[in-house]
Amino acid sequence: MVSELAMFPLGTVVLPYSLLPLHVFEPRYRALVQAALADNSEFGTVLIERGSEVGGGDVRFGIGTRVRLVHCEQFPDGRYAIAVAGVGRLRIVEWLADDPFPRARVESIDERVGHGDVTRARRVVEARVAAVHECWARLDPRFDATRWSPLDVDPVIASYELCARGGLDGLDALRVLEAPDVGTRLELLAELLADQLVLLRARLDGEG
Repeated sequence: MVSELAMFPLGTVVLPYSLLPLHVFEPRYRALVQAALADNSEFGTVLIERGSEVGGGDVRFGIGTRVRLVHCEQFPDGRYAIAVAGVGRLRIVEWLADDPFPRARVESIDERVGHGDVTRARRVVEARVAAVHECWARLDPRFDATRWSPLDVDPVIASYELCARGGLDGLDALRVLEAPDVGTRLELLAELLADQLVLLRARLDGEG
């Protein structure tokens, strides 16, 4: 089903089942927040491909995340401090006019478990996330991996939680978001985390 949705293009990827704090100061996005507060509505986010979050004229990727407001604080000058929670994936069907804020016709993307041994793939990714955390802790003693709650039993939710815990961002996080099913997503995560471990261990060797 295609529906019209307010959109907030960003310089980072919001994953389903994750939280992201945002500082909202542009008039068009203040209007978006006000509209979402007025009718308790959701809106969408997409990663900016070229351009800036500020001022418009940006080029945006076509896969994003539907989000809902979970925290909102307004400052005396009209700015907002908000936090959004990812609800599910979306695909842009058509961009509409950015008036009074960006809008698009979108369709939801269903989640599928997909191919392969998802349980085994999840164990591989969990081990690589733990190895990444070990490297981070050696690089920064203030790092605390215990701040996260146990992974969800649902493989869809857990796949996104593992992405967030692995510290992937930008285009790598977008690739994870675009994966057609959980099996493919976990295989991709395993590859991306392996690449990250190579870089982290080389950095540790250099500092050693």
